[in-house]
Amino acid sequence: MSITTLIKTIQDIMRKDVGVDGDAQRISQMAWLLFLKIFDDMETEWELTISGYKSPLQSRFRWSNWAKNPEGITGEELIDFVNNDLFPSLKRLATTAGVSERGQVVGSVFEDAYNYMKSGTLLRQVINTIEVDFDFNSSSDRHLFNDIYEKVLADLQSAGNAGEYYTPRAVTQFMVEMIDPQLGESILDPACGTGGFLTNAIAHLQKQTKTHEDRKKIAEKIMGVEKKPMPHMLAVTNVMLHGIDVPSKIKHDNTLTRPLKDYGPRDRVDIVITNPPFGGMEEDGIEKNFQKKYQTRETADLFMALIMHLLKPDVGRAAVVLPDGFLFGEGVKTTLKRELLEEFNLHTIVRLPKGVFSPYTGINTNILFFEKGKPTKHVWFFEHPYPEGYKSYSRSKPLTIQEFDREKAWWKKRKTSEYAWKVSAEEIVARNYNLDCKNPHVTEVNHRDPEELMADYQKIVAQLKAAQQALKSELIACLGDKS
Repeated sequence: MSITTLIKTIQDIMRKDVGVDGDAQRISQMAWLLFLKIFDDMETEWELTISGYKSPLQSRFRWSNWAKNPEGITGEELIDFVNNDLFPSLKRLATTAGVSERGQVVGSVFEDAYNYMKSGTLLRQVINTIEVDFDFNSSSDRHLFNDIYEKVLADLQSAGNAGEYYTPRAVTQFMVEMIDPQLGESILDPACGTGGFLTNAIAHLQKQTKTHEDRKKIAEKIMGVEKKPMPHMLAVTNVMLHGIDVPSKIKHDNTLTRPLKDYGPRDRVDIVITNPPFGGMEEDGIEKNFQKKYQTRETADLFMALIMHLLKPDVGRAAVVLPDGFLFGEGVKTTLKRELLEEFNLHTIVRLPKGVFSPYTGINTNILFFEKGKPTKHVWFFEHPYPEGYKSYSRSKPLTIQEFDREKAWWKKRKTSEYAWKVSAEEIVARNYNLDCKNPHVTEVNHRDPEELMADYQKIVAQLKAAQQALKSELIACLGDKS
């Protein structure tokens, strides 16, 4: 069965269930089932490879003992078991003292998870579809699980607000390649969503590994935090699929709830790579965790203050996706940009065209690359063009990694071109820290605001009507004179 067919089969079964409402819930339901299937297959492997391995789950809660048999429990008995036995037991792992790291990972995944399905018969059909078609311990099927997750994560883009958790793979891959993490460096995504940046970083680091100790270094240095339960569950599973058996450093939390002053030297990291939520507002009181100069409820601004604080002095570097509003905004944004120029080398801003994050948002976005420790002398801007014949991106025509070949070829030998230009720090300061610098090689066509255009149109229509009325009056008067 193909990946697309498998996902469609599962979703078609779920559509018959009255308890599951919409794509986001279907994806969430599929996510916890896949997680337990994958965890069970991994436990089978650990029992063979880890001496004295002991499962953190009670025997009856392991997938192989309640789900594996296609003729196993079903109907009301299955729903009762899942809702009243399985979920409460797994949730308790998050708060029970003495639980192993593997148990804590399971607990963190399930602490806010929910079974939406009401029909045990349909739930059994979904379980059997997952169980019959794939074995995670088969190397070919392990690859297929990665494909399943790519499909599930891509489907998030059409699942309403769930799309906010998904950064297009081409963007995450490009940012990781340019930031170029090395073995032993600590890497953090403080708003990790479904783990796209982290899994790309893992893949990048795996190319550098030679020994088992090297592989252990990756697991110790990859860190992520996500506050919403569904993307956190997807992130944990995604990281497991990419070779980190115990992703205990992928936390289910809100990074912004910890006071900035409480982050000490031990919390500093070599690399931050992220696409923080933007356009949203944090709950009341979150801004009090930050110094007065940073206090705002705009989520992206708070994350920028946190990122700048968390980078290690002199060696820390970051790649961050931010909207145009950050570039030209004032107030707290001006404070952040002033510090960015004075205390960091903001060496590159890649300006992305509209539609990269479609359909979740049509807002223009940018990738900021900066290093901590030296002031900015000048900022290079690179305007990413649409492919020939494109006017925008869409689900059927997404941004591809090959499109970034132009930036990659330019990156180390920077020269001014029709896409690239340089602006001095002094000029940016003179612009009151406005980083919204337009490409000087493009003649800007001002299409003007639609409301202004409509007002002008209505004015012209009124003038035309007045002229018609005046002409009509003149004709009537002329005809009257002749009579």
